[in-house]
Amino acid sequence: MIFLSTDTQVALLLTAPLITHAADESSDTLKPSEYLKLINALAKTRQTPAHLLESKWEDLAMEVRALIDEERYRNLLAREAQLTEAIERWGSREIWVVGHTDDNYPTRFKERLKDHSPAIIYGCGDAVLLETGGLAVVGSRDVDPSLIEFTEDVGRLTAQAGRTLVSGAARGIDQAAMRGALEAGGKVAGVMADSLDRAASHREHREVISDGKLVLVSPYDPSAGFNVGHAMQRNKLIYALADAALVVNSDYEKGGTWSGAVEQLDKYHFVPVYVRTSGKIGQGLEVLQRKGALPWPNLSGPDDFTTLLDKAQLMQTSPAEQLSLL
Repeated sequence: MIFLSTDTQVALLLTAPLITHAADESSDTLKPSEYLKLINALAKTRQTPAHLLESKWEDLAMEVRALIDEERYRNLLAREAQLTEAIERWGSREIWVVGHTDDNYPTRFKERLKDHSPAIIYGCGDAVLLETGGLAVVGSRDVDPSLIEFTEDVGRLTAQAGRTLVSGAARGIDQAAMRGALEAGGKVAGVMADSLDRAASHREHREVISDGKLVLVSPYDPSAGFNVGHAMQRNKLIYALADAALVVNSDYEKGGTWSGAVEQLDKYHFVPVYVRTSGKIGQGLEVLQRKGALPWPNLSGPDDFTTLLDKAQLMQTSPAEQLSLL
């Protein structure tokens, strides 16, 4: 059985659906914003989520009780048997779980998303890969073969340069980028919006996961099915793990790739966002470039790729930090 800190157990009880059978899913769990308010209220009294398991309702601070209905609170914390069953299921698939207050929670999520980082991260594979940066590659699910070939080449170049490839593990561009990197012996971090348990058990993934070449993570229950909202929300996690991002293709004003890129260009600014400039571009990439995306250069080899990512990292630092890197 996997080990969970008490804080993380509480986070799971309050926020996770704890899907143990196809039909099981709790609908009354706390939303991320609700959980954030709750732990912030606890922090003001120098308490952690573990305090909720150790205290009676009437002993909780008034600020905490004001944030959640008592019956809802009791029902969620009473799901210990369901949590135990879920933990056994995750452990059988070699899925690990970390909570926001755990020391091994992904640093880049905390530093970039801050209080908006997920309460729970589920994963399979070497979590160290989540700290290595690299290139995020995103794009549409349904694309023509020429774009698949282009994207696989980018994945191979990422591997040849010794950098990590980050993507969303979805059909089309995401999987092409990951496949190119893995086939070239590179390392990959896949941020999934659904079905982590199925992907973790997939025969194609087992060897590269065991070899430390692939880590798959998700902020959603490993048994959760596809959900458009989840796919949209996980985009920021892909960008947060990277040093730079490449949008291979995107529809104009629709779809997850578009919304994720616009979110980065207009709001988060985690990393420089590049767009493909070779071949047929389309309105989506044209408008992203007008919004501030950079043209993806014609890289001649791993050295050019390394230079591009080094410059991307420099763009994210303060002037004082930039001087220290020179």
